[in-house]
Amino acid sequence: MTTTDAAPASFSTHIPDADLEPEPLDPAQIVSGDPVVTGKVLWESPDGRQARGIWQITPGVVTDTEADELFVVVSGRATVEVEGGDVLEVGPGDMAVLRAGDRTTWTVHETLRKAYHVNL
Repeated sequence: MTTTDAAPASFSTHIPDADLEPEPLDPAQIVSGDPVVTGKVLWESPDGRQARGIWQITPGVVTDTEADELFVVVSGRATVEVEGGDVLEVGPGDMAVLRAGDRTTWTVHETLRKAYHVNL
Protein backbone atom coordinates (compact mmCIF):
# COMPACT_ATOMS: atom_id res chain seq x y z
CA MET A 1 0.00 0.00 0.00
CA THR A 2 1.37 3.41 -0.93
CA THR A 3 -0.43 6.62 -0.05
CA THR A 4 0.47 10.11 -1.26
CA ASP A 5 -2.05 12.17 0.70
CA ALA A 6 -0.93 15.36 2.45
CA ALA A 7 -2.43 13.88 5.62
CA PRO A 8 -1.97 10.11 5.31
CA ALA A 9 -4.91 7.86 5.95
CA SER A 10 -4.68 5.75 9.05
CA PHE A 11 -3.35 2.28 8.32
CA SER A 12 -1.56 -0.65 9.87
CA THR A 13 0.93 -3.12 8.46
CA HIS A 14 2.31 -6.31 9.98
CA ILE A 15 5.98 -5.54 9.40
CA PRO A 16 7.46 -9.04 9.84
CA ASP A 17 5.28 -10.48 7.04
CA ALA A 18 5.25 -7.52 4.63
CA ASP A 19 6.28 -8.35 1.06
CA LEU A 20 9.27 -6.25 0.06
CA GLU A 21 10.71 -5.33 -3.33
CA PRO A 22 14.37 -5.42 -4.46
CA GLU A 23 16.37 -2.22 -3.91
CA PRO A 24 19.74 -2.93 -5.53
CA LEU A 25 22.78 -1.54 -3.75
CA ASP A 26 25.39 0.49 -5.58
CA PRO A 27 28.38 -1.93 -5.71
CA ALA A 28 30.59 0.93 -4.45
CA GLN A 29 28.67 0.80 -1.13
CA ILE A 30 29.55 -2.86 -0.45
CA VAL A 31 32.59 -3.27 1.80
CA SER A 32 32.30 -7.03 2.33
CA GLY A 33 29.89 -9.91 1.92
CA ASP A 34 26.98 -10.08 -0.50
CA PRO A 35 24.25 -8.03 1.21
CA VAL A 36 20.83 -7.82 -0.43
CA VAL A 37 18.47 -4.90 0.23
CA THR A 38 14.68 -4.96 -0.10
CA GLY A 39 12.06 -2.47 0.96
CA LYS A 40 8.66 -0.93 0.52
CA VAL A 41 7.49 2.66 0.79
CA LEU A 42 4.14 2.69 2.61
CA TRP A 43 3.58 6.45 2.44
CA GLU A 44 5.25 9.37 0.68
CA SER A 45 4.40 13.06 1.02
CA PRO A 46 3.11 14.81 -2.13
CA ASP A 47 6.36 16.82 -2.38
CA GLY A 48 8.49 13.65 -2.06
CA ARG A 49 10.35 15.03 0.95
CA GLN A 50 9.07 12.51 3.51
CA ALA A 51 8.58 8.77 3.37
CA ARG A 52 7.54 5.98 5.72
CA GLY A 53 8.22 2.36 5.02
CA ILE A 54 9.98 -0.92 5.68
CA TRP A 55 13.60 -1.72 4.77
CA GLN A 56 15.60 -4.95 5.06
CA ILE A 57 19.25 -5.90 4.53
CA THR A 58 20.95 -9.31 4.71
CA PRO A 59 24.35 -9.80 6.42
CA GLY A 60 27.38 -7.96 5.12
CA VAL A 61 29.10 -4.59 5.46
CA VAL A 62 27.93 -1.50 3.53
CA THR A 63 28.48 2.26 3.61
CA ASP A 64 25.86 4.97 3.21
CA THR A 65 25.25 8.70 3.47
CA GLU A 66 22.10 9.09 5.51
CA ALA A 67 18.97 11.19 5.25
CA ASP A 68 17.27 12.53 8.39
CA GLU A 69 15.75 9.28 9.68
CA LEU A 70 14.06 7.71 12.65
CA PHE A 71 13.77 3.91 12.57
CA VAL A 72 12.73 1.00 14.77
CA VAL A 73 14.35 -2.41 14.31
CA VAL A 74 11.81 -5.22 14.08
CA SER A 75 14.24 -8.13 13.64
CA GLY A 76 17.93 -8.77 13.15
CA ARG A 77 21.05 -7.08 14.45
CA ALA A 78 23.60 -4.57 13.17
CA THR A 79 26.38 -2.24 14.24
CA VAL A 80 26.09 1.21 12.67
CA GLU A 81 29.28 3.28 12.86
CA VAL A 82 28.75 7.00 12.32
CA GLU A 83 31.91 8.60 10.92
CA GLY A 84 33.28 10.96 13.56
CA GLY A 85 30.48 9.99 15.94
CA ASP A 86 28.85 7.17 17.82
CA VAL A 87 28.69 3.44 17.23
CA LEU A 88 25.10 2.25 17.42
CA GLU A 89 24.32 -1.37 18.31
CA VAL A 90 20.77 -2.02 17.13
CA GLY A 91 18.47 -5.02 17.44
CA PRO A 92 14.78 -5.88 17.86
CA GLY A 93 12.86 -3.12 19.63
CA ASP A 94 15.63 -0.52 19.31
CA MET A 95 14.86 2.95 17.96
CA ALA A 96 17.62 4.97 16.33
CA VAL A 97 17.97 8.41 14.76
CA LEU A 98 20.39 9.26 11.95
CA ARG A 99 21.07 12.80 10.84
CA ALA A 100 21.09 13.99 7.25
CA GLY A 101 24.62 13.77 5.92
CA ASP A 102 25.85 11.19 8.45
CA ARG A 103 28.34 8.91 6.72
CA THR A 104 27.80 5.42 8.10
CA THR A 105 29.17 1.91 7.90
CA TRP A 106 26.59 -0.80 8.57
CA THR A 107 27.88 -4.20 9.75
CA VAL A 108 24.82 -6.41 9.52
CA HIS A 109 25.20 -9.48 11.75
CA GLU A 110 21.70 -10.94 11.20
CA THR A 111 19.21 -9.96 8.48
CA LEU A 112 17.83 -6.66 9.74
CA ARG A 113 14.29 -5.38 9.10
CA LYS A 114 13.25 -1.91 10.21
CA ALA A 115 10.30 0.46 9.97
CA TYR A 116 11.35 4.01 9.17
CA HIS A 117 10.31 7.63 8.73
CA VAL A 118 12.72 9.67 6.63
CA ASN A 119 12.93 13.36 5.73
CA LEU A 120 14.71 13.78 2.42
